[in-house]
Amino acid sequence: MSMSGMYGPSDRAECIATIHAALEAGITLLDTGDFYGSGHNELLLREVLRGRARERAVLSVKFGALRDPASGWSGTDARPAAMKNFLAYSLQRLGVDCIDIYRPARLDPQVPIEDTIGAIAEMVKAGYVRHIGLSEVGVDTLRRAVAVHPICDLQIEYSLISRGIEEAILPACRELGIGITAYGVLSRGLISGHWPPQAAHAGDFRAHSPRFQPGNVERNLALVETLRALAAVRGLSVAQLAIAWVATQGADIVPLIGARRRTQLQEALGAQGRRLDAETLAALARAVPRDAIAGTRYAPAQMALLDSERT
Repeated sequence: MSMSGMYGPSDRAECIATIHAALEAGITLLDTGDFYGSGHNELLLREVLRGRARERAVLSVKFGALRDPASGWSGTDARPAAMKNFLAYSLQRLGVDCIDIYRPARLDPQVPIEDTIGAIAEMVKAGYVRHIGLSEVGVDTLRRAVAVHPICDLQIEYSLISRGIEEAILPACRELGIGITAYGVLSRGLISGHWPPQAAHAGDFRAHSPRFQPGNVERNLALVETLRALAAVRGLSVAQLAIAWVATQGADIVPLIGARRRTQLQEALGAQGRRLDAETLAALARAVPRDAIAGTRYAPAQMALLDSERT
């Protein structure tokens, strides 16, 4: 997502080099959405994947978010006919004949989840999709979806400072055998250890994020300095500590890293295999209580649309 305009301008050549470097390092999961740059991200991935063996990459694609020519957002469409249309365009842009994991980006309140999942299941049977995932849905929706077709994973925000899934959603996923693909593990750079105390670029999603607003961002960056001290004595960067914390929460949780530069990728790769001991986990729990963060993860209008927040 960060490579296709959501966090402001990016360097195309560097983005492509970063994906190549990730694949060469053994990373297989490539997550995108057909609405990331209105197709831009899928075309970027097509360029990277050209000439590579298809099995080198697991492609996870979200659909359903509606965009306009001014890069605005105009709702969600998860109707079966719309899904098949979105899928056809994604296959073409990516240059593949099958998508490994296909998922609605958000719950469409106008369409029963059974209808959406049932339609994707038809695409699984037809060979255009291998597995079905979900994104930002609550427990009731998960149970209704699984009753139609197996769900391989739930993509949802989860980090040291965004722990809302722990009470009900994570236990339900484990009961149902659904993995967690955790996005926002660095809270969009806020707990990366590199975020400058300044306003985000006008075209950057974070310019409208409550956690980056004046009054909140200063409090949140103070937490980061506490994390920096804990990370330093363990030979880790702040970002590596935050990534390792998510990975330590369970083998069924995959941290999704939003690197768009090779330097960011290399730092993130340094967290691989690092599982935090009980002493470190306890220190982090004291340093960053669940309610320590200032500001919600999305603006109020977007929070109201999240089925996961109604659990």
